[in-house]
Amino acid sequence: MKHLFTSTVLTLLALASGATLAQSMQATPTPSAASAYPVAPAAGLYQAFGEQAGIRSLMDDFVVRLKADPRIGEQFKDTNLGNLAKSLSDQLCQLSGGPCVYKGPDMKTAHADRDTTRAQFNALVEVLQQSMDARGIPFTRQNQMLALLAPMHRDVITVR
Repeated sequence: MKHLFTSTVLTLLALASGATLAQSMQATPTPSAASAYPVAPAAGLYQAFGEQAGIRSLMDDFVVRLKADPRIGEQFKDTNLGNLAKSLSDQLCQLSGGPCVYKGPDMKTAHADRDTTRAQFNALVEVLQQSMDARGIPFTRQNQMLALLAPMHRDVITVR
C-alpha cells in the first residue's frame, strides 16, 4: 500500500511543473547536470540519508537490486555497477544539499539512447524505495528525495 501511495505521489509530483515545485520551497538552487529542474531540498535531508557514506551505501544496494529486478535489470546488464553507484551517489548527495558535485551528464543526454518507458521508470522508483526501506530511511524523507527526482522523468522517459 505504501508503494502504491508513493507511486501516486511521485506521478503527481512529476506532472507538476518544476516552477511550481521550486516556488513552494524556501530557496531555488541553480540548475545543474544533477537536475535541470531547480528545487531546493528539505532541511536536513542530506543528514537523514546518512550523509555521503549513507548515500553511497544506499546506492550500492540500489544498483544491485536494480540489476536483479526482472522488470528493468536487462537495461543494466552491461553496466559497471560501481561507476553507476558512484555517479548516483554524487547526484543524490548534491540534490539532498550535501557537498558533493555531480559531474556526470544531464539526464536527457544520459538517457537519450536508452528507450526507457514509463513502466521501467516506475519500476526503478519502486526498486529505489525498496533500498530506502532496507536502509531504514523514514517514509517522509523518502518522499522528499523522490520529490527532487520526480521532475527528471521528463528527461529519462524516452519512449512515449
